[in-house]
Amino acid sequence: MQLYNSVGPNPRVVRMFMHEKGIELPVQEVDLRGGENRREPYISEVNPSGQCPALKLDDGSVLTEITVICEYLDEINRDGSLIGETPEERAVTRMWTRRIDLNIVEPMAAGFRYAEGIKMFQDRIHCIPQAADDFKAIAQEKLSWLNGLMDGNEFIAGNRLTLADVLLFCFLDFGMAVGQNLNPDLAWLNGWFERMKARPSAAA
Repeated sequence: MQLYNSVGPNPRVVRMFMHEKGIELPVQEVDLRGGENRREPYISEVNPSGQCPALKLDDGSVLTEITVICEYLDEINRDGSLIGETPEERAVTRMWTRRIDLNIVEPMAAGFRYAEGIKMFQDRIHCIPQAADDFKAIAQEKLSWLNGLMDGNEFIAGNRLTLADVLLFCFLDFGMAVGQNLNPDLAWLNGWFERMKARPSAAA
């Protein structure tokens, strides 16, 4: 297998997940800033959506989308599952991963693309600069909502580290680097973030 890697929080999710699982793969770097992912041969041979990361399997087929890649790697490397050992655990992980992706990650990313990142994205996707502040506000509102539900938990799904934690950490860390700071009043999230940041995988 081979991982197509680049800058940005999406590939970092997969790298951090792999580190937590103890998985090492050959890596092909893709020049995201230079637009390599948006032109041939990448869009025809790797990902027609023009996004990173991507995972080329041994049979030559390619998986894309970070949650799909992580779940596949977890399934073929079952030791220390970050999805879950039982149907119930897997369902809870997927529930929280979905909630975080839709309610926090997507508006946070849109807020960046339509504002600070618009020079990179304006010729690649449909940008709505007038909506940037609203998307950022949605992400902050949902972070407050999440914080209110987590008291007493070590991780998002309780006492076990999951894909939901990895996803949220990578995007919060990215958000802080582009002006979307974590509200210091959100005590649980700030403590959780520091615990995640201290993990060796956070450097992946």
